[in-house]
Amino acid sequence: MAESETARPATAGAFDRLDVALDRGSPIPLYYQLAQQLESAIEHGALTPGDLLGNEVDIAARLGLSRPTVRQAIQSLVEKGLLVRRRGIGTQVVHSQVRRPLELSSLYDDLAAAGQSPATRVLRNEIESASAEVAAALGIPEGRDVIALERLRSTHGEPMAHLSNYLPAALFDLHTERLEATGLYRMMRSAGITLHSAHQTVGARSATAEEGGLLDESAGAALLTMRRTAYDDTGRAVEYGTHVYRASRYTFDFQLLVRP
Repeated sequence: MAESETARPATAGAFDRLDVALDRGSPIPLYYQLAQQLESAIEHGALTPGDLLGNEVDIAARLGLSRPTVRQAIQSLVEKGLLVRRRGIGTQVVHSQVRRPLELSSLYDDLAAAGQSPATRVLRNEIESASAEVAAALGIPEGRDVIALERLRSTHGEPMAHLSNYLPAALFDLHTERLEATGLYRMMRSAGITLHSAHQTVGARSATAEEGGLLDESAGAALLTMRRTAYDDTGRAVEYGTHVYRASRYTFDFQLLVRP
């Protein structure tokens, strides 16, 4: 094979659909080149959840690589949670990691825009008295009525985030059926609420046993956390959210600018 060429696809499996190019003259290890192209194929939908990658021996033969090189590439994606080895089945695509920009948008809108097929299960939608934390975030007296929402957000049939939100009770009607069909921010926009800005804090911690059960993770697994208070164009606080995300499935993207 030449130093830079397009390899023939494997004889079986989703690898058939890929056009993999390896540059043998590059200082970048071949296993890493292969892993990067497989990850890109997952991210852009050329490989989709449930796809079987194909036999490692066949892939190695088609690419002119050793089997350990192919195995190393695949194992790096297994460790990232993008592929899984299933006994008696083979290597299977699990999912692509969601990369979310840090801007005033909803998880539902970001997933829909990325073609991730978001689904929502409402666990709680009721009126309760605002705790001191919620009251401080929304700028209302402690004990005032607020709408308390608890939702489980999934994509491709797998849970990804547990979302808790609190809104002033008189803001607008939140019907459970609509919340399971669309996003909260979409409903707010439909109700004539114009979101203007938000204060957001991102962190990380370990999952509790309850969170692990909801998110299909073990207790102690890494979770990303986010707290956000959103404001409308009049400066009124309209929503306070405390969310947790599976770190194996989710990242936040930052754009950093040099101060003039």
